Amino acid sequence: MLRRRVFTGMFFVVGLMIVLSAKGPAAITASDSRKAAPDFTLTDSKGAPVRLSDYQGKVVLLDFWATWCHGCKTEIPWYIEFQDKYKDNGLAVIGVSMDDDGWKSVKPFLEQNKLNYPVVIGDRVLGERYNVDSMPVTLLIDRDGRIADSHSGMVDKDAFENEIRTLLRGGPKNGAPKNPMP
Repeated sequence: MLRRRVFTGMFFVVGLMIVLSAKGPAAITASDSRKAAPDFTLTDSKGAPVRLSDYQGKVVLLDFWATWCHGCKTEIPWYIEFQDKYKDNGLAVIGVSMDDDGWKSVKPFLEQNKLNYPVVIGDRVLGERYNVDSMPVTLLIDRDGRIADSHSGMVDKDAFENEIRTLLRGGPKNGAPKNPMP
């Protein structure tokens, strides 16, 4: 009898540990609790200005990364894929490199990796505004310019794609998306 209770108790604890360690549903912040994303204007690798506010009406994947960050290099191909797959539905990816030496490291990286979205160079002040204290940090900004989710560290690709799809299906407060998700 005692063995049965011990075994049952251990089974319960192991089951609980599995449940607690499993990835839950999308961690998107409720719409009425979202904070506005701080606006910025930075220059991309071609010298063109990139203003976050110009992306109003789109879902923005804002990726803070660095060339020395292994997790960042793992995620970038996913973000290239997401840009290709969802751009017609209103997704826009923006990469913000936090490399200390700026374009010196980033331009060769871009030439080798052929990113399909704009990349800008961030600084300490922008990092503080977005609470970037490690790499990578990736945010999802809704069509109304509010932060729907923020991930510190590598994202779970499938769960993150589900969050993107969820945001793309929802329109801005005052209307539906131009190209709704199927």
